[in-house]
Amino acid sequence: MNSAGGSLLMFLVAFLVVAVVGDFASTFGYHVPQHLWFKLHLRTHHDRSRSYWDHAVISKDPEVMLDGFLGAIPYLIVAAPLFFFGPFSIAGAVFALVIGQLHVWWRHTTDLGWKSPAAVRSFCRFFHIVLPEDHDGHHRNPDVEFGDLFRFYDAPARAMVGYVRKIQRRRRTALKRLQRIQAIRMMRRAQQA
Repeated sequence: MNSAGGSLLMFLVAFLVVAVVGDFASTFGYHVPQHLWFKLHLRTHHDRSRSYWDHAVISKDPEVMLDGFLGAIPYLIVAAPLFFFGPFSIAGAVFALVIGQLHVWWRHTTDLGWKSPAAVRSFCRFFHIVLPEDHDGHHRNPDVEFGDLFRFYDAPARAMVGYVRKIQRRRRTALKRLQRIQAIRMMRRAQQA
């Protein structure tokens, strides 16, 4: 392979690694855990009292900015090692980060009245890219349409959320039963004494 072909390949590989692996890491390392156990993302990203555009693009609220930064950290971690593979790898990684940020802004445009044209919908569906209309569904129902960039993470993310919630319910039920058993045992010991 000639130098130009190798450089282009390195650019494309770096771009795809940051976009696909970064989206996986952000979805399962930040987004899903926020929906399961934490409140920052739910309080800022799914706050229905303000526009999506406001909190995703123009907000200077420190909590909103922190949520966005924490969601970007997995992408940055995935991109960092690619900086050691030369200038075309760096360019591909940076391009993916820039496209990712532009996509964040774009997917919050439904609040401004954006409707994806048919050609854009077809292109995005073919590549499983999240459309603004898809992300709007996530704002309306936080339990659907996971994945920052790609829709193919939605089904596994939903399955993970459902599985963990089911286990958590079972654990809570088991702990309540254990507490009742312990209370009964303590009462019996007190009666025997």
